[in-house]
Amino acid sequence: MPTQRPRRGPPKKAVVFHETTAFFLFRIPDVTAHVTTRARQYWLMKSEPDEASIDDLAAKGTLPWTGVRNYQARNFMRDQMRLGDGVLFYHSSCPEPGIAGLAEVCSAPYPDPTQFDAKSDYYDKASKQEDPRWSLVDVRFVKKTPLIALPALREYDALADMVVLRRGNRLSITPVTPAEWRFITGKLMK
Repeated sequence: MPTQRPRRGPPKKAVVFHETTAFFLFRIPDVTAHVTTRARQYWLMKSEPDEASIDDLAAKGTLPWTGVRNYQARNFMRDQMRLGDGVLFYHSSCPEPGIAGLAEVCSAPYPDPTQFDAKSDYYDKASKQEDPRWSLVDVRFVKKTPLIALPALREYDALADMVVLRRGNRLSITPVTPAEWRFITGKLMK
């Protein structure tokens, strides 16, 4: 009898005939065995207000975060964002950039449809339907806040290491530490 090689990956669904009671049992593998729980994460997501503002998000309730064309920002959405993660909604490329409100991630990542639309500013002719290059998540409105401008963020030592405040940072999505989130939402948004 030949030896069997060990299987890689989770076991497949198996159908077993139960002889004593004459019915079929379906053995379904525990596909959640590898899932671990993790603490809520926080993000700062930049948007140009003339394209998608906090008011647009408030009016629509949810928005797909389309048009991200930076691999690191894409990887944050694709690999690290999860349902319920907190979002600081940041207005950028405008007369007064800053945090304009709160949102939360409300979908798993999925392919950004604008990469396939030749009429879109975010069209990517190298991206293929069967192997999409760009992902997005949907965000849900939580609340609009008074604008916390960039100079105001720079005033606090508690925010000195915040990624958005680093010289030369141009990422449209950056992680926010739990301490930074608590400081901004607890102290600056009151």
